[in-house]
Amino acid sequence: MSAHLPAFGRRAALLGLAAALTLPRARVAFAQAPGEARFAVVLLRGGLDGLFAVQPYGEAAFGELRGPLALPEPGQENGLLDLGGRFGLHPRMPNLHAMYAANEALILHAVAGNWRTRSHFDAQDMLESGADQRLASGWLNRALVAFPNRPGAQHAGLAVGTDVPLLMRGPSTVGNYAPRGGGTPPPDLLARVAELNAADPVTGPALAEALGARGYAATALGAEAMQRRPAPGGAFRALALTAGRLLARPDGPRVAAFELTGWDTHAQQVNRLNGPLAMLDEGLGALKEALGEHWRRTAVLVITEFGRTVRVNGTAGTDHGTGGVAFLAGGAVAGGRVGGDWPGLSPGNLFQDRDLAPTTDLRSVAKGLLRDHLRLAAPAVARAFPGSEAATPMGGLVRV
Repeated sequence: MSAHLPAFGRRAALLGLAAALTLPRARVAFAQAPGEARFAVVLLRGGLDGLFAVQPYGEAAFGELRGPLALPEPGQENGLLDLGGRFGLHPRMPNLHAMYAANEALILHAVAGNWRTRSHFDAQDMLESGADQRLASGWLNRALVAFPNRPGAQHAGLAVGTDVPLLMRGPSTVGNYAPRGGGTPPPDLLARVAELNAADPVTGPALAEALGARGYAATALGAEAMQRRPAPGGAFRALALTAGRLLARPDGPRVAAFELTGWDTHAQQVNRLNGPLAMLDEGLGALKEALGEHWRRTAVLVITEFGRTVRVNGTAGTDHGTGGVAFLAGGAVAGGRVGGDWPGLSPGNLFQDRDLAPTTDLRSVAKGLLRDHLRLAAPAVARAFPGSEAATPMGGLVRV
């Protein structure tokens, strides 16, 4: 990786500071691609329960199988957001639902990678490597090898946070920015940074939240700096706003990879997933807001390493499963529908009598976006996903 730091400006650097202080759960990396298409991948680490985020309330067996995880139907108090009469979106995701209504969001149910492991570590490695085993590079980075540098663009990408995910590691140049070293900045320096950015609508709330989460008292940082309320959606929303503005710049990156943790819900799932789902939704809304007119050229792919068990466990949570859900959002997406091949929840249709059966290969989804959205030729798509001949690129994901 290059030691050169792209000159994306003070705000991006300060958001990197905020991310380093409080966001081991949210990171973003950037890279270059030619043309005007923007592409982002959001990795949900921990295994999102797709049946909780997108509930098949029209399925006869759903309520009995899910018990306390089955939310009220659309139209009822705190009910699901309707997705066409059979499926409902979690009520904490109004931004994604608005995109769905505007034909800018596509939901794919019963999706999974080509692995059948219940190990987070193995599944995440294969999700990011795009192969049957861990590789030293990720499928998105290998895809970018096919792209020449755009004239006038920065040569290096930027990772705002503490690391570059495996998805973006490899031969293509992807740099990262985060404060280095084991020391902690002195409180007076942090107080000065907070004071200087207090009036900024993006960095001010993000830094205030970051410093507050680290336990710095108002007496140490100054009461005025700490009294400001965090930005709606938390620091991840602020990070997504900055990422979107960088993606919108003429000389900025065209590809981003986000990481968001907090999806491993073995207990008390109803309460534990409300926050992460709202955070994800706020981040998607922030990306759309920041990209502005470039949203119409954007596709965002939201994926997780596996789904979760259909039946609820003894602690009101779910365990590691197989089939899950993927979200596609963006003005370039052919949305307004729930796609995929729904297998149903009858006992004979469950995978190993416990999981939603996978019917769509995540590699096919990613390959379809690389081919039809980023316009990669077939050999480049094949290099991104070695040994995946059986997973043909899915068509119809983006607008022609």
